Amino acid sequence: TQVKRVPQRGSYDRQQVYDILDEGLVCHLGFVAEGQPFVIPTAYGRLDDQVYIHGSPASRMLKSLEQGVAVCLTVTLLDGLVLARSAFHHSMNYRSVVLFGTATRVDAADEKMTALKAFTDHVVRDRWDDVRPPNRQELAGTLVLALPIAEASAKVRTGPPVDAAEDYALPVWAGEIPLTLSAAAPVTDPKCSPDLEIPAHALHYHRQSSTEGFNPELAE
Repeated sequence: TQVKRVPQRGSYDRQQVYDILDEGLVCHLGFVAEGQPFVIPTAYGRLDDQVYIHGSPASRMLKSLEQGVAVCLTVTLLDGLVLARSAFHHSMNYRSVVLFGTATRVDAADEKMTALKAFTDHVVRDRWDDVRPPNRQELAGTLVLALPIAEASAKVRTGPPVDAAEDYALPVWAGEIPLTLSAAAPVTDPKCSPDLEIPAHALHYHRQSSTEGFNPELAE
């Protein structure tokens, strides 16, 4: 897939695509079922060259994707608001991925369990090792689909606003308002045993940032 709009912000570097997917929490899946377009937000997990999604076998989205319909997956990380001197040049700093393909059903029990581990640890790193894994009934009642990362592109904007030359003399403040995803203090389930400590992965939860290393030429 080729980035058409502002192509200089596009990237086809596989590691950059991975980094954005790994930092995100929610993807949006676009597809057409029975002539009706849908865009559905859902959680996901990545392992190597596959993005995994899962849910109830009764899900309209999963049933449609299982049939091999074309799907577009997007993930967007919002890094800041860009305030320009004109309304026209206001923008946002972001990192995004667009992925096209068709999903396949994961049936093998071992691959299914591996996919669910990847999903769980994607949401909270190392969480899988602390919890009870799915039992046979739960595994059978969960539909897992794999979407290959084959046709994918990243798009990134960084840096200050880019105003029209004549607007730089205007007496208007311009700049960036950085945005981050931050976690508040964990709230313990009242049904937890009082002697249980909050695990480190919950107490110090954060999303792994991948903003370092981006090409400054993308800031436009």
